[in-house]
Amino acid sequence: MTLIVWKREFEIGIPGVDFEHEHLIGLINGLYKKLEDHPSTPAISDVLAEIYAKISSHFALEEKIMQDRRYDEYAEHKADHERLLDEIRDIMDSFDKNPAFAYKGALIERLTPWFTVHFKTKDARFHKAIE
Repeated sequence: MTLIVWKREFEIGIPGVDFEHEHLIGLINGLYKKLEDHPSTPAISDVLAEIYAKISSHFALEEKIMQDRRYDEYAEHKADHERLLDEIRDIMDSFDKNPAFAYKGALIERLTPWFTVHFKTKDARFHKAIE
């Protein structure tokens, strides 16, 4: 199963950025695929932590570029990043407290819609502003 299906609607029209975003989605999906084999509770926690780390790393890079370019909507963009990271952290915490927690459904409910909107709005504006 794929967590986030890459769609052309995610593209913002800047080939390098579109490639980076598609690669990020591929990494997330690769990690998510590890959950198909019914891993142990510690392995699930590790995968959730890796998903969090990959997304966090990507956001840190984007935010550094925004700061360097003095992007006018940096605070709003960063806040949107932080919102997703908080949601992933909530999923991780819920799973740690209760291994029966439906973490897969929670990831699907939160990640797919967030990336769909964020790529098309926040990232598109940001990358067009720095072209």
